[in-house]
Amino acid sequence: MKNKIKVASALCLVAGSVQAGGIGRSGQSIAVLFEEGRYAEFSLGSVSPDIKGDAVIISPGVSSGDIAPSYFRFGAAYKADINDKLSYAIIYDEPFGADVDYAADTGYFAAGSNAEFTARALTGLLQYNMSSGFSIYGGLRVQSVEADADVIIPGIGLNYTADADVHYGIGYVAGVAYEKPEIALRVSLTYSSEVSHDVDTAETAGVSTTLDSSTSFETPQSLNLEFQTGVAANTLLFGGVRWVDWSDFRLDPALFEQATSGSALLSYEEDVTTYSIGMGRKLNDNWSIAATLAYEENTGNLFTNLGPADGQKSIALAAIYSTGKWEITTGLRYIRIGDTTTGLQGNRAAEFDDNDVVALGVKVGYRF
Repeated sequence: MKNKIKVASALCLVAGSVQAGGIGRSGQSIAVLFEEGRYAEFSLGSVSPDIKGDAVIISPGVSSGDIAPSYFRFGAAYKADINDKLSYAIIYDEPFGADVDYAADTGYFAAGSNAEFTARALTGLLQYNMSSGFSIYGGLRVQSVEADADVIIPGIGLNYTADADVHYGIGYVAGVAYEKPEIALRVSLTYSSEVSHDVDTAETAGVSTTLDSSTSFETPQSLNLEFQTGVAANTLLFGGVRWVDWSDFRLDPALFEQATSGSALLSYEEDVTTYSIGMGRKLNDNWSIAATLAYEENTGNLFTNLGPADGQKSIALAAIYSTGKWEITTGLRYIRIGDTTTGLQGNRAAEFDDNDVVALGVKVGYRF
């Protein structure tokens, strides 16, 4: 029971942490470390946001149209035992990302603006398992980032573009866990450090002002508290709390700051904490199912027009089919994004209400 439900509880990672906490996408889970024996998995997610708002300045009442294109997410992981005390895992994920595209010729004040931010990470972890049920683990994370943006707001005379080169940074991961297999109990606490980047950026403002600059920022540090426990025969309760230090994230290329009197291209006023709770159930030797709920508080702060998502509520469902050495997990997640107010030079710019995201995911696991 433990293995199948454990994978089913990871459905929330298959369908993803999309739109959860700032520009978080993967949740940076290390759950693969707790798989038994030698194991590999691959996951693919399809994410379809529907995000639109209405302007309150410059073009009052004009709708932005849907500003969030659909996208795919990919993940992979491999875990193996070195001996009865030591294990290791290699994890690829896409922890952070943003993709915003305001259609042109709509009359909206930011029509024609767009931005894309992508982070990819490869993490190597080593785990030491103690006989008491406790384990400690840690390792390094290599992360790449790239970004580009076009911000066009005629009402304030802004016509700005930025193209940032790919940059690699290194961070670390450390954690501790306790397991009691006879009741399928596991509690883990994982810290992921910030990763610093110093990105070469080509900027243009207007038709003649250009600047080759270096943009420094850090993707945020985080804490993941995850748990699971058996509550009845073939039934598992699981959940977690994820804290992300978004208040220290600020993407502010030099020329953009000059052109907007100190505004950031993308930033957040407060840290974000995400809560989740779920239940998994083994139906028979081949099938298990699971469901989970998640919540983030709506802060009521002003958000940038390239990141209008203030809090969320979500529900996810999954089924896992196991046969021989193969495990196939499918998941569906519906996310209701909190009502969001965006700002422009410190003033209320637009209201983004009644928006949502649908995510589908498939994960294939194989035990050697």
